[in-house]
Amino acid sequence: MSLTIFIASFFILVLLGVPICFCLGGSSILYLLMEHTDFLIMLPQRTWAGAESFVLIALPLFILAGELMNRGGITKRIIEFSLYLVRPIRGGLGEVNVVASMIFGGISGSSVADTSAIGTVLIPAMEERGYSRGFAVGVTVASSTMGMIIPPSIPMLIYAMMSGESVGALFLAGMIPGIMVGVSQIGMVNFLSRRRGYHPAREPFRLDRFLVATRNGTLAILMPLVIVVSVSFGIATASESAGVAVLYALILGFLVYRELKGRDMIPVIKRMILASSAVMFVIAFSMIFIWILAIEQIPGQLEAFVIGLAIPKFWILLALDLFILIVGTFIDVGSAIILLTPILLHVMESVGVDPLQLAAIMISGLAIGLVTPPVGGCLFACNKITGMPVIDIARHALPFLICNVIILLLITFIPGLSLWLPGLIMK
Repeated sequence: MSLTIFIASFFILVLLGVPICFCLGGSSILYLLMEHTDFLIMLPQRTWAGAESFVLIALPLFILAGELMNRGGITKRIIEFSLYLVRPIRGGLGEVNVVASMIFGGISGSSVADTSAIGTVLIPAMEERGYSRGFAVGVTVASSTMGMIIPPSIPMLIYAMMSGESVGALFLAGMIPGIMVGVSQIGMVNFLSRRRGYHPAREPFRLDRFLVATRNGTLAILMPLVIVVSVSFGIATASESAGVAVLYALILGFLVYRELKGRDMIPVIKRMILASSAVMFVIAFSMIFIWILAIEQIPGQLEAFVIGLAIPKFWILLALDLFILIVGTFIDVGSAIILLTPILLHVMESVGVDPLQLAAIMISGLAIGLVTPPVGGCLFACNKITGMPVIDIARHALPFLICNVIILLLITFIPGLSLWLPGLIMK
């Protein structure tokens, strides 16, 4: 009875819109009051153990690096560089939007930050060039989902802490899936732009502008490349590479682009503290929740149940995708990873799914939830920029999310897409 109340109270609090950390903590305390009052004395120790992780040092540093790059003028330089990258396909600002999200996603590691940074600049610019507002916001929020997949990825860091997997291997596991999402979305944007006449006439090529845009774009791309290479080859830990990323962002912002000012540092640090502390609270309270699941042997029972079904692996994987898409609709990405990883990890390993592949599946699937109501963080970020209703933004993003779903299915049923690169580099 107490276990039923424990699970039911958690979902009731989630549906009521209570912050996820209090959903986890409140349902856990309720269970302990009913079942194990003598365990209440252990709550502070369990809570502190959740937030005390060496991997988590990288979390606020990566967030800080992304904020510094955004404030330092990197966004508009990424867009200028992307304009030249899409010239061979006669691409317009729609394709530029996707390419810029691929690059910026690798810098910030956050889809919501991607939506805010890219959308603020490109949505008005696309409307000025003749794109409909619906098309502009749809491309922006859908392409922002790559920020969760392309390394460095904040959700990958959280998964690493919850699973014990190598951060470098996880970064590599997300590389190919993230690029595939971007390429497929470029194809969709190009197809729709040709049908609707959005592609502009070719502008004259100017070598001086090309060289400046290439230099600035290369400087932006170097940061995620340095992070992934240094972590994957064991040159630096995730935390050390995050520190290097912050230093690199400061140098670019203050000395190279000279758009980052001293007065910008207070709001940047404030945003970093708020974003990282929110994740820390969820992780801390989740340790109590997961501890109770272990007491009740829920992961083991679920594993035995799945094996006992004796159904083909194909249907188990399809059910996994559907389950993740449903969870992502109601719970944000970080919280869902914290909650689901301890439960799904051993279950999926028992049916032959590698932990690295599971990470790619979970994060790719949960990223779609950022663009679906009622919780979708990217939707609300875009709503603040444009004032367009959240439901309308989600509707316009739907054609591009089809690309995400197709790639999710490919990742699920072709393990090599997420395992080949880690296996090649980290043997």
